Amino acid sequence: MNPFVEYIEALQGAHIEEEFEKFCKAFDNCSRIIILGNGGSNSVASHVSQDYMKFHGKKVSILSDPSMLTMLTNDFGYEYAYQKFLEYYVERDTLVVIMSSGGESKNMLNAQKWCEKNKISYGVLSGFKYDNTLRTNATSALWNYYINSTDYGVVECVHQIFLHGVI
Repeated sequence: MNPFVEYIEALQGAHIEEEFEKFCKAFDNCSRIIILGNGGSNSVASHVSQDYMKFHGKKVSILSDPSMLTMLTNDFGYEYAYQKFLEYYVERDTLVVIMSSGGESKNMLNAQKWCEKNKISYGVLSGFKYDNTLRTNATSALWNYYINSTDYGVVECVHQIFLHGVI
């Protein structure tokens, strides 16, 4: 089987338009963006953050500095590291992007809960199960984009395509 078939099928069924339009509106209305993700999603966050700064002049923060990440995980636990990062870095007009391929990472769920509690503008990118916890709990999300795949690579790549759409 062609290794790209799942990517092609995922993109054909992505139904990106409505959620992408919501993302674009939120993107245009903010001056600061914080992008959160674990593993490959963190790499997507790192890459796209540079493009947002370079092409749009946005102030963008991601949690990828090893010293900060280890301090936050040591002092607050990994499940609260991203929430604490938000507490330190959210400013007026901040938009938070929360990416979780499976939508079940406790650190992303805690960041999402913190955004809800503090009325911070945020949006969600997830995959795997349609009713994953992050997607289900994101009642105030400005967008809530789901990709129907259980493959990390496919989900992360489609999320990157989604985020790059504003470049």
